[in-house]
Order: sequence, then structure tokens, then C-alpha cells
Amino acid sequence: MDRLKAMGAYVRAVELGSLSAAARELGTTQPTVSKLVAALERELGARLLERSTRRVLPTEEGARFLASARRLLEDYEEALDDIAGGVREPRGLVRLSAPVALGELRLNRLMLQVLAKLPRVQVELLLEDRFVDPVEERIDLMVRIGGTLPPDLVARQLAAWPRYFVAAPSYVRASGRPRRPQDLRDHAYLRYAGSDEIVTLTGRKGSMTLELDSRYRVNSAIALLEAVQGGAGVALQPSWMVDALLRQGRLVRLLPQWTGPAQTAHLVHAPRRRLPARVQAVMEALVAAVPTW
Repeated sequence: MDRLKAMGAYVRAVELGSLSAAARELGTTQPTVSKLVAALERELGARLLERSTRRVLPTEEGARFLASARRLLEDYEEALDDIAGGVREPRGLVRLSAPVALGELRLNRLMLQVLAKLPRVQVELLLEDRFVDPVEERIDLMVRIGGTLPPDLVARQLAAWPRYFVAAPSYVRASGRPRRPQDLRDHAYLRYAGSDEIVTLTGRKGSMTLELDSRYRVNSAIALLEAVQGGAGVALQPSWMVDALLRQGRLVRLLPQWTGPAQTAHLVHAPRRRLPARVQAVMEALVAAVPTW
């Protein structure tokens, strides 16, 4: 029996909750995964999984073994990476999760630059705004914006971008320019669906809160930006998203003495004693580039 292969099949079956899901990920069949786990159980002399028609769960012994199996698999991967790192450049697949807007507007270009620099590295950029579980979904690195970070993950702050009130020049010509925050109540305020109607603003003389109702809300940052550029109204947007458009004159910053709450980006990964060289290489590219946006 290939113990490492059997342990890998067992770990993924538990993480995914299904032998068939583990088989699909590993590129094999459900009976093959079942046989690998059964052989592992025979060798250990303990039942590792509770099987049902819908999902599998670790037994008490299986839960204890799971932590050890993960460590062994990580140690093996690190050992291979250690040897390889001394004789060749980073290689292999890195799975990176990020919010859709940041990925489409910034990270996509950066990852192509990484691939050009590191020809043996592969990158799978997964763009979605929901929070993903890096263990369950086998994610190496996550760039997350806002939200509460689980305490069992390793997080490093990458950047904190101020938010500006912006509008298209056509909107300003048609609707005028607000002179003070309270004037925004008379404008078409656009916001991200799910965000609070109460906005906290910071200026030279302190901070204030303002309630801004919105007739239009959308759960896509890119769609919101498109609406603003099209002259539909005023929005509070992070600097990384609008700085270039402001320089080009395609957007106008309103109330420049006021900024909204900073948008904070973190680089997140599951705890490991040491990240593989391929993951470290992508991490270094993110740490170098993201704070400059």
C-alpha cells in the first residue's frame, strides 16, 4: 500500500465530506479511494471513517489521526520542496483566491507577470467574493478585503486604501457638485448591496456620520464602478479602484477634504510551519505589489 497516497485520500475525504468528491479531486474513482482508506484502517487497526449514503465523518480515532496525517503530508511536501529548492527554481501549482473586482482589475495582470518571471510555476486564480475555507478548498493563499478573519488562519495586512466620493464629469455637469457631506442627500448615491446606509467620514477637523439612502444598490464592485462612470450617481470607492480614472479625468473626486472608512486587504493562508517555495514566490509578488496600488 502507498501510505502517503492513502493518507492523502483519507484527509481529502474528511475535508470534502465525501469519498466520491475526494476521488474526483484526485483524478481517480470512488471505489479506489474507498479501498485506500480501508487498507489504511486495516494497517492502523482502527476504523477512521463513519460512512453513510450522504457523507463521511471521522471517528474519534480518525479525528486524532487526521491531524497527524496532515502534518506528515505537509512534512513530505516540504522535504521535496527543500531538495528541489536547492537545485531549481520554484515549480508547481499555486491556488490563489481573491475578490472578483480586485482580481479582474489588478491581480490578473500581476499573476501573468509572475508566470512570465517563474516559468515552472502554475497559478490558478479563483475569483469570488465569498470567504473560502483554505483547508477544505485547498487554497494556498487568499487575498481578502474586509470582514472578520477566522482566528485559526494566518493573516498579514497588505494594504489599507482610503475611500473617496467620486462621480463622472457628466453627472457633475448635470447635478452639480456637493459642497459639504450633507449635500449628498440631494444626490443619487450608489452603494454596494449589503453595505451600511450610515457612512463614517473623516476630515481635517474630525469625523462625522451621515445616513445616505440609495435607490440603486448592486452586489458587484465592478458593476458599481461602471454605473458611476456612466453618470448614474455618486459612490464611495476605494483609492486603488479609482486613482487612475481620476488622473485620466474620467472620474471626479467630490468633497476631497473627506474620506470614507479605509478598505483593508489581508493576505491569508492556513497555518503551516513553512510555505512551499512556489507559494512563497507568489506571496512575495503580492507583498511587493499590492501596497503600491
